[in-house]
Amino acid sequence: MKIKTKICGLRTPEAVDCAVEAGAAMVGFVFFPPSPRAISVAEAKALTARVPDGVKKVALTVNADDALLAEIVENAGVDVLQLHGNEPPERVFEVRHTYNLPVVKALPVEDQVDLMVARGYDAVVDYFLFDAKPPAHATRPGGNAVAFEWSLLKGFSLAKPWLLAGGLTPENVAEAVAISGAHWVDVSSGVEDAPGVKNLDKIRAFIGALDPK
Repeated sequence: MKIKTKICGLRTPEAVDCAVEAGAAMVGFVFFPPSPRAISVAEAKALTARVPDGVKKVALTVNADDALLAEIVENAGVDVLQLHGNEPPERVFEVRHTYNLPVVKALPVEDQVDLMVARGYDAVVDYFLFDAKPPAHATRPGGNAVAFEWSLLKGFSLAKPWLLAGGLTPENVAEAVAISGAHWVDVSSGVEDAPGVKNLDKIRAFIGALDPK
């Protein structure tokens, strides 16, 4: 099975074009000001306009209120919402049905108990994203270049598909997939030269590591 990739935290036309041309199935845009990858809705609109049909455009938010979500949905040109905060299942259900868009729910993982939390969301999401728990005093819940024990996911089954995230790089993503059994992977910091600064060669190398020619 071909492994599908989401390149997240895109901020420039060059990075968007590179991700699409390299074969990303999803491209992600961050709407969370503490992140060095955050962009405005207007900036996102210009970037999503470059993305062809068939590539999903994902808006990453963290505990966003209805006003921000409405602005994103109406004006940013995205077609998937990623909830990367501590949104409970009830809030996820509300968001999914209010805005009528597929939802990715990100959940932090450190041990097997954390995976069990996903069971409570199975009926209200379209995708899960499993990320490492952020370090102490981190200012954001993801994009921290931290990995968790990939073997925790081996054989773990859910009704909905899931993405593996956290500390992935062009050098380790093939191993991460082999160990975890992931069919989807998500990367942000692992294809950067500095926080928020994407390296186009690393984007190509990351996707190429999963689909060697």
